[in-house]
Amino acid sequence: MTITTLVLTVLGADKPGLVEQLAEVVAAHKANWLESSMSRLAGQFAGILRIELNGADRAALEAALQQLPDLQVAVVEGGAAEEYPIELMLSVTAHDRIGIVKEVTQVLARHGVNVDQLSTEVVPAPMSSEPLFQAGAVLRARAGFDVDALQRDLEALSDDLFVEFGSAD
Repeated sequence: MTITTLVLTVLGADKPGLVEQLAEVVAAHKANWLESSMSRLAGQFAGILRIELNGADRAALEAALQQLPDLQVAVVEGGAAEEYPIELMLSVTAHDRIGIVKEVTQVLARHGVNVDQLSTEVVPAPMSSEPLFQAGAVLRARAGFDVDALQRDLEALSDDLFVEFGSAD
């Protein structure tokens, strides 16, 4: 028996029971649900999950997933990830503006940093109620990575950008 690792992405209009439908199909095909991250934004449900199953059962699972009436499902085979031994937490706060995510991620990419998780939101500033951009990320980097240089480059993006790093422990 060859064990296959699959990564599924799912998308659909949010309503109760979507995860149950997905879990039912996964379990019915004797696949093991290993990890997942799911969220609801603007009335849409989106998720990504990693499962393992007998490779011989893959085609039947994929066919059943495509029959789910309320979800669009994409399936890819999981592979070995490149090693990034350093894990950091990043917090960014700034006045909201178009392109801020692009600017921050360009700096991260230039430093060879991989984004494991990213969460963003726009909230009213405490005193002025102006839109305030906030981001939290789990980052991974290779050995020899210079966090001070990354912080300098991020803070150089604008005078109002506040950057804080923490340990992911």
